[in-house]
Parts: sequence; structure tokens; C-alpha cells
Amino acid sequence: MGAGQSGLQLALGLQSKGYEVTLMSNRTADEIRTGRVMSTQCMFDTALQHERDLQINFWEQQAPKIEGLGVSVATPDAGRAIDWLGRLKGYAQSVDQRVKMAGWLDTFVQRGGQLVIHGASVADLDFFSRTYDLVLVAAGKGELVSMFGRDAARSPYDAPQRALAVAYVHGLGPRPEHPETEAVRCNLVPGVGELFVMPTLTTSGRADILFWEGLPGGPLDVFNGVKDPAEHLALTLELMEKFVPWEYSRATKVELTDAGATLAGRYAPVVRNPIGRLPGGGLVLGVADVVVANDPITGQGSNSAAKCAASYLSSILMHGDKPFDEAWMKATFDKYWFTTGKPVTQWTNAMLGVPPEHVLNLIGAAGQLQPVANRFANGFDNPADFDSYFYDPEDTADYLAEVASASASASAAGASAAAGAAGASSAE
Repeated sequence: MGAGQSGLQLALGLQSKGYEVTLMSNRTADEIRTGRVMSTQCMFDTALQHERDLQINFWEQQAPKIEGLGVSVATPDAGRAIDWLGRLKGYAQSVDQRVKMAGWLDTFVQRGGQLVIHGASVADLDFFSRTYDLVLVAAGKGELVSMFGRDAARSPYDAPQRALAVAYVHGLGPRPEHPETEAVRCNLVPGVGELFVMPTLTTSGRADILFWEGLPGGPLDVFNGVKDPAEHLALTLELMEKFVPWEYSRATKVELTDAGATLAGRYAPVVRNPIGRLPGGGLVLGVADVVVANDPITGQGSNSAAKCAASYLSSILMHGDKPFDEAWMKATFDKYWFTTGKPVTQWTNAMLGVPPEHVLNLIGAAGQLQPVANRFANGFDNPADFDSYFYDPEDTADYLAEVASASASASAAGASAAAGAAGASSAE
């Protein structure tokens, strides 16, 4: 159930291994392609590799290759206290989900998959659980989600932590500091929210996404009820000019990519119990953001969906012909939770709060120490890495001291080598 990143990736993966797969979507490929934007996906190297492994990376040559991730922190007078660019080990990419999901849906059908265009109900699932070996729910909204109870111990928030507003645009200029580098830009405005800017491939070609995340009730929380796309863009730009003028200065000539290029909303981050129990006694397994839905502040939604689909595919293949019972469902989710879900949730929830002093020190140090900037940027690909240096003040201090020492040693060695070369030159 569900034709998003995880549902379609898993369906295509199972199909490629010879499984008979039925996919339920509430929209056709054409309805998805011509509809409203659905997300702000930026997928990093590990998630992209899962698509390559299934040979469904159809847009890799067309989509911008994102080689950096930059962080800027605004001052109260709209200046920049911090501004740096970390380099990614492997490039990231963003493909508008209207392009990708429509294309994958067509591919699934072309390869002989059974597609049912229908919004599934709990009653439908009751029937399917008796008809199919395994039913997976990858539709993150609506009635079906209510079957999966909230895991209070893993869900510290019971209300939305950000008001979200997205616009896809053509005509954005490059950042003058690094005009040659395609990069995601994370602009943090303390006490107000965040603006993310990312290159993407949309239905009309190369574009950029402008994505505001505002603290509820704050100055960015003004998009609720704005239906007119032009008004949405005007608001986006007005807020950019006020809070992040360095980004606004390259956005003065932008225009929306299409009539469906804006999106606004909010949702509470939540972790749910992975197994849904049906009235008739059957069981279904939740996938990706049905069971682990994080705020998009760390850009992990589509990455987690791809990793969840890959993890579940592996668990299904390893299980062979044995029944997909409750024990298997729990073990399958646990494997995904401990490798991906938990590290992503911990990091995302930390970024939603007021950053403690040691985190501010870390982000500031990245401006002077390129290895720190690079490591932070690559944490978006592997959030588990933050565990060793991000959460504990002592770990952060030890890590920064280690990098500073290595940097000083490298500088001294370079100076010594330069002096030696100069001495040899004068001896000649």
C-alpha cells in the first residue's frame, strides 16, 4: 500500500527477484506527474546506491550532482555569524518525486506488476491479509496509519515542531563564494527557523527548492491558508530578504517552475509500533514514515525511506518461504530501527531543539577546520556517525582538539617543507 519512495522501491526490488507483487496507489502515474509537489527530497550517496543496486536510478545523469553541504548562521541584524561549506564524499541528488514516482510506477506496470488505483481502507487490508503472504503499508497518511499505535517512549514530541513551506523555482543564481559547486545550503536563523536551498530536477528540468521551516507561532509561520502559488512565492522571498539576505540576493529573478510548485503544512514527528493488527486477526507491517516519521530539518525522509525499503527487501529475501509472522515482522523492523531509524530520530530531535553550547562550538569550528565541516556534511549520509562526537560535550571537545592538533601539525609540516625548498633554492 503506497507508491512513494519506500513502497515503489520495495515493489520494484521484489519484482526484480521474481516475487508476485500487487501495488496499491491512490493516484495514477499521470496524476502524480501533473499534481502538486510532494516533498523536498535530497538523497545522499548511501540511499542513492540502493537505487543503483536495483538499476532504477533513471535520472542520475540528468539531476544536479550536489557535491557540498553548507551551513550559515544568521545574526540578529541579518548578517552571518557562521558560513562554511563541507564537501561530500559521494554526491547527493534531488529528483522531484512527481518525476520519480510517476516514472517508477510506469516501470512497475511495464515489468508486469499488478497495479490497483484505489485508496485502501482497513477493511481492504483485512481481505488482503488473508489473500497475500505479506502486506506492507507504505502510505504515511490517512486511516491506515491509525492502526499503528504511537510509541511514546521513542516520540518526545506530540505536536509539530516546525511550520513547513516549499517552493520549486527556476532562475536562482549561484552562491558567489562557491559558484562552481552545487550544494545544499542550510541557513539557521536562531529563534526563528531555517531556510534550506537545494538544487533539484523537476518536471521542467533543473531547478532549486526554497524550503522554510518556521517555529510554530513565529515570524515564518505565515503560510497556513495561503492557496495562491504566486502569493506563497512572494512570502517566501519577503522572508528571505528579511532574515537571510545573502540567499535573497541570488533569488531576485526566480519564478515558480509550474502551477503545482508550492506546498505548506506541518506534522508532529512520531515513532509508531511497526505491526498493525486488523479486526479479522491479520497483521500488516508498516514501512518507512508510516512507523518512523521525522521532521525534515535534517533532510532524512527520502533517505530513510530508501534505507528502510532496502533493509526490508533484504529481510524478505533471507526469510525464503517461511511465513511472515509477528516475530519476523518485529525482527525486520528492529533491524531497520537500530541501523537507521534510531540514529536519524536522535539527531533530528536534537536539531529541533535549542542547540547547546558545545554544538554551537562545533558548528562554529567547522568554519575554521575544513575536516570538521566535511564530517558534519557527510553525517547527512550517515547520521550514526554523530554519536561519536555530537551529543556529548566532552566528545565534542576531544574531537575538536584532535582535529585542531592535526591541522596545526599539518601546517607546521607544510611550513617546514616550504622553508626547506627555499633553502635548497638559495643553495643552488
